[in-house]
Amino acid sequence: MSGKSNYPEQFRKDAVELVRSSDRPLRQVARELGVNHETLRNWVHAADRAQTAPPVGGVSADERQELRDLRKRVAELELEKEILRKAAAYFAKEMGR
Repeated sequence: MSGKSNYPEQFRKDAVELVRSSDRPLRQVARELGVNHETLRNWVHAADRAQTAPPVGGVSADERQELRDLRKRVAELELEKEILRKAAAYFAKEMGR
């Protein structure tokens, strides 16, 4: 479930889950959500393919997203560490005067 969309990713995931967990027809769920039924059907099919498709390079879509998030967090922590290192050096220099 990727690509350009007018709907947020979480909305699409929730809509797919609603279709799967509901005993109502897909068309009715789509109408209730204000989404074209073919659009919702495509989301469901894409989610089904994502679940059954073998992971690319041995890594699932969720794992790739987690890896992106972790890399971003590491970059933030490295920046914070650098700022603290510079602050410690500054204050050590000031205390030495």
